[in-house]
Amino acid sequence: MEFVKPELEYAELLPLLIVLGAACVGVLFEALLPRDLRRLPQVALSLAALISALVATILVGADLDEHTGIAGAEGKGLVGAMGSVVVDGPTVYLWGLLLVFAIGGVALFAERRLEGGVSAFTGQAAALPGTDTERDASTRGLEHTEVYPLLLFAVGGMLLFPASGDLLTMFVALEVLSLPLYLLCGLARRRRLLSQEAAMKYFLLGAFASGFFLYGAALVYGYAGSVTFAGINEAVRAGGANHGLLLAGIALLSVGLLFKVGAAPFQAWTPDVYQGAPTAVTAFMAAGTKVAAFGALLRLLYVAFGGERWSWQPMLWVVAIASMVLGAALAVVQNDVKRMLAYSSVAHTGFLLVGVLGVQSAGDLAEGQYTSLEGVLFYLTTYGFAMIGSFAVVTLVRDAGGEATHYDRWAGLGKRSPLVAGAFTFFLLSMAGIPLTAGFIGKWAVFTSAMSAGAWPIVLVAIASSIVAITFYVRHIRLMFFTEAHPDGGGAVTTPSLLTSVTVVVCLAATLVLGVVPGPVLELVTHTGDFIR
Repeated sequence: MEFVKPELEYAELLPLLIVLGAACVGVLFEALLPRDLRRLPQVALSLAALISALVATILVGADLDEHTGIAGAEGKGLVGAMGSVVVDGPTVYLWGLLLVFAIGGVALFAERRLEGGVSAFTGQAAALPGTDTERDASTRGLEHTEVYPLLLFAVGGMLLFPASGDLLTMFVALEVLSLPLYLLCGLARRRRLLSQEAAMKYFLLGAFASGFFLYGAALVYGYAGSVTFAGINEAVRAGGANHGLLLAGIALLSVGLLFKVGAAPFQAWTPDVYQGAPTAVTAFMAAGTKVAAFGALLRLLYVAFGGERWSWQPMLWVVAIASMVLGAALAVVQNDVKRMLAYSSVAHTGFLLVGVLGVQSAGDLAEGQYTSLEGVLFYLTTYGFAMIGSFAVVTLVRDAGGEATHYDRWAGLGKRSPLVAGAFTFFLLSMAGIPLTAGFIGKWAVFTSAMSAGAWPIVLVAIASSIVAITFYVRHIRLMFFTEAHPDGGGAVTTPSLLTSVTVVVCLAATLVLGVVPGPVLELVTHTGDFIR
């Protein structure tokens, strides 16, 4: 066999290389710099890398029209890294979205004023909770600056996940984004046992999901004789023996990806992990993981298994309905803000899956309607800003035990801090899909896409679930503005630093602008085109 020298398209892969390279430099900082001098270099490196990668992504997107993909491929872009990475319109859009959310994540990670001069991350992760070692680390003000390279590695995996051109690259990306998150979830400074329990649950369930994904990849390879999405698509359209092998492979691959997006019945980890993880991690994970995983799911289903649409569609119908109904119903009975937002996230996963079931071709749509890809991309944009902003606000409401997430502590918040309560209210209204917010336009885009595909029954379920969701959003708004504080006092609002304040303001502005003037972003989403096939 003749050796073929691998070739990399460095210019087009520059955002990935910048983020992963900065993560490696961050590891060197941890090894070479004294512990008390690491924080500022790590924060500066992380922000510089993410901003540089965002600029590089914009440049790649501007030059994307010059590429026409591989021979016989549809769509604009290119297949690089010897077929392992696909850089097309949806990839570039998702990269930009992920990098913006990651910058917000770094800002929340770097917040120190809320905890009295230290970060929300434990000072000594190896110390047992409640021991003298842990108390000594807390007294000395120690903190784990390893969280910044871990975040960058997770972002690198998220960037690679929706850009994967074959199943093996997608599996590697899945692990690269997941393993740092497992660690980050267990590093909370307060409520250490709850945080460690969340990390353990996430790790164990995530390991099972990865196993399902890998087994599904093996079955699909057995059917198609290829792990590349183009090769699988060709084999599916050509047909062949062992069709049951293909269906089993699709099912197992879907389990791995549906776990990452938090869809029912694979959502069991979501409320516990969202509640136990440091809230800064929850904010970043809630937005970033959803964007990356839905990008990967769309590419897998549309590119590799587009010819088998009638086989996987019924499965997504069931999963979408279960996610919407279960998420909305269980969110109603919660009494913890983070758990309520977690079950709300499950319901939003169902709404996004409704969009996945929509029409894929723009030629089949009437004027003013959007394809399933365009609807899902816009919904992910609105959802990400609302979730990061919501969890950033959650970090501000505190009592003697730290973050006050129980509903009792939020009673009367509108009187104590109308600005904070008003910001949280606006994010809740957006997630509820109220007009003049970004969430309304997002839901309209995915629902009309599904309606155009004839999936009106699932749209009716989505509308009913949205109505149920309004009840628990409005219930919390009523709690903040029209309920008296608990007799022993509610949670107080701590003044944040510029980092958290800017994050909340940017998310508020994005949620408002995308709801009032969504045209430019909708045009950008439309301009991204389709996946390279």
